[in-house]
Amino acid sequence: MDPQIADLARTAGTTMVTLMATTAWESARDGMVSLWQRFQPSRADGIGEEFEASRDDLLLARETGDAESEAELAAEWQGRVRRLLTAQPEVADELRRILDELSPDLPDQRPAVGEIRMTAEASGSGRVYQAGRDQHITER
Repeated sequence: MDPQIADLARTAGTTMVTLMATTAWESARDGMVSLWQRFQPSRADGIGEEFEASRDDLLLARETGDAESEAELAAEWQGRVRRLLTAQPEVADELRRILDELSPDLPDQRPAVGEIRMTAEASGSGRVYQAGRDQHITER
């Protein structure tokens, strides 16, 4: 599978589940349903109903402190989006546009893929080791 498709699907699934519990939910749902209407019209109504059911599940999971269900919902939507992108790669540009429009509505802006932000503070003779990837330290 194309890594870009996998990353885009992961971002879309996570974004949708995150927005299900916000005031931006309706515009997020409408944007995604319109995507299915354009590229897989026979599934559009069902997708809208599945988004609503997922939102109900998410709100219940958050009420009960069930983080595992939230992760499962994100994985489920990632899979649906990935299958759509695999079947119709031309969806990618439209999906990116929708996600760009939704990104200001995300609760705590996370760094974009590939962007790393690290902060550290040491005092006295303390040491800080940070890495964005592999790190090998040999002290003598």
